[in-house]
Amino acid sequence: MNKAETVLPYKNSDKGKKKQVAEMFDNIAHKYDFLNHFLSMNIDKIWRKKSIKFLSKNAKTILDVATGTGDFAIQIQKSLNPEKIIGIDISTGMLKVGEEKVKKKNLSDIISFQEGDSENIQFPDNHFDAATVAFGVRNFENLQKGLSEMYRVLKPEGELVVLEFSRPEKFPIKQLYNFYFKNILPTVGRVFSKDNSAYTYLPASVDAFPYGEKFLAKMKETGFKNIKEKKLTFGISSIYYGKK
Repeated sequence: MNKAETVLPYKNSDKGKKKQVAEMFDNIAHKYDFLNHFLSMNIDKIWRKKSIKFLSKNAKTILDVATGTGDFAIQIQKSLNPEKIIGIDISTGMLKVGEEKVKKKNLSDIISFQEGDSENIQFPDNHFDAATVAFGVRNFENLQKGLSEMYRVLKPEGELVVLEFSRPEKFPIKQLYNFYFKNILPTVGRVFSKDNSAYTYLPASVDAFPYGEKFLAKMKETGFKNIKEKKLTFGISSIYYGKK
């Protein structure tokens, strides 16, 4: 088990990472979208749009893993208009918020959600044209197993697009980023979400995540080909792409 997989939201809990992450997102689901956009100054919306450009316009069936409240799934539908998007997540609280959003947009016939584990995806081999994850892979209990499962359910030549936080490495962005992520973000997140641990876990999980070349190496090890990374906003986040 690597360092990223040992970062836990609730250090005094005896539950495993998966159950702790589900509990954490259930706790903050009611404020998640607001805080996401507020704390990123809406840059997260731009990052999602850029990520979608990596997907083939011919992708008709898409699995959105760790879908949360469905923001990425909704944006994919708007941009690509596929036949079907299925979002899976271990947090029922987040899924309920997503279902309400989809219902209001009259997209329930195209986008559906179900409780699901990234490391045990309940779909057959070679099933989807594409799989996506936005800000979710760092929460996997077993990163390699999660990548292997997404690889398994993709059709031959199917695409994986991952959007995830990384860490800027150049002055002064690195210093500003670290100060914001470790001081301002946890304080604001704690006030609005009422969860003392969730927005402390966020920078800790980002700090432990094997970003950049290390993550590309894990994709390659899983079997993905044509892998590449595109850094966004001075390296604050990255898009990772690969084909089966």
